[in-house]
Amino acid sequence: MKSKTKQLLDELVKLHPKYIDLSLDRLKLLLNKLDNPQYRLPKTIHIAGTNGKGSVQSFIRNILLKNGYKCDAYISPHLSRFNERIILNNKEVSTKKLYETLKFVKKINKNKPITFFEITTAAAFILFEQSKSDFLILETGLGGRLDATNIIPKKICSILTPISFDHEEFLGKTLKKIANEKLGIVKNCEFVLVGKQKKELKDHIQKKLNKFENKYFYGKEFLVTKSLKKKFEVKIDRKKYYYTQPSLNGKHQEENASISIYFTKIMKNMGYRLNVKETNTAIEKTVWPGRLEVINYKNKKIILDGSHNIDGAEKLNEFLKTKKIKPVVLFGMLNNKKASSFLDKIKKRISKVLAINIPDEKNSFNTKQINEICVLHSIECEQIKNINDALKYFRSNQQKVYLITGSLYLVGKIRKKLL
Repeated sequence: MKSKTKQLLDELVKLHPKYIDLSLDRLKLLLNKLDNPQYRLPKTIHIAGTNGKGSVQSFIRNILLKNGYKCDAYISPHLSRFNERIILNNKEVSTKKLYETLKFVKKINKNKPITFFEITTAAAFILFEQSKSDFLILETGLGGRLDATNIIPKKICSILTPISFDHEEFLGKTLKKIANEKLGIVKNCEFVLVGKQKKELKDHIQKKLNKFENKYFYGKEFLVTKSLKKKFEVKIDRKKYYYTQPSLNGKHQEENASISIYFTKIMKNMGYRLNVKETNTAIEKTVWPGRLEVINYKNKKIILDGSHNIDGAEKLNEFLKTKKIKPVVLFGMLNNKKASSFLDKIKKRISKVLAINIPDEKNSFNTKQINEICVLHSIECEQIKNINDALKYFRSNQQKVYLITGSLYLVGKIRKKLL
């Protein structure tokens, strides 16, 4: 069944000549033939942003689950296998159910041009409709305004996580243009939450939100104000609240958690049962693989971080600085990303780069190109042939701490070998 599902997913990729082609028209036609499942989804929380979508999704999902609600989630990209993208009441969709649904949707589509994300989103909507859960958390795939997830007619909440540069070829060359695309999800919802944003975006976002009738809550209302030894402080409406620090690494995870805390406060005011103790436990216990995740491997510490843009590099740099470590870095990146700027941002916090091609990714920087970038920034670099050679390097060298970064695809492929 696994091989049949993989073959089917490969066939779906070939339905459109472009992997990314932002539009809602093709999906509208398909969903209409499927009797429009998007009109019968659980109460939906919709999340867009450049970084932090997955962490905020994971925090909110865990809070809802700990408080006794059934919660689905739609996530992208996956780390190891496609099933991770569709969560039905906290369980990955079974391969059998996934295969049957994808096969049905492909049949209804009749080989019409449609992107991979669009047709798999249609399948996900069918599964979410069938699940009958209380809530659904939807992460946008790319942008917001023309993202396939934005075809849903209404939602209970729209959330914007921090916005920075990424996918400029699709979303625009300026932060304001990128923000406009992300703001496309702010519609037909009961309230809006906006996470901490760059200074140059705050007024812009606020002006855009003023055009909507939604009651919205801006980031300055719930910024983390203080990190304590085992807790962090969140100030909401001039009141201070204290929560156990999340197990997720990085100062920014306190900020992501604060979004979920404010979400909880608003939902509680709307009459939903959300217990403070359970919420605190949920935040503390939330896990999100591949994001500053630390794994012990053969008496070595391996840090897995799928950061692939400048904002992610800044957060990674802050983490390494705080931990006072200088790891050897296994680095691979897709060639539409800014590898030079990324490595320049973290070069003072690393001891060496091991350059690697991302397996099975034709659009990956090759090791020679990564080496040239390292030479430009005076970073010691060694070219590694494959993941098995990288693992041999980890085992045979005295270095105790390694970092794998530059791509979630790379992190996902090597993570399977480490566990």
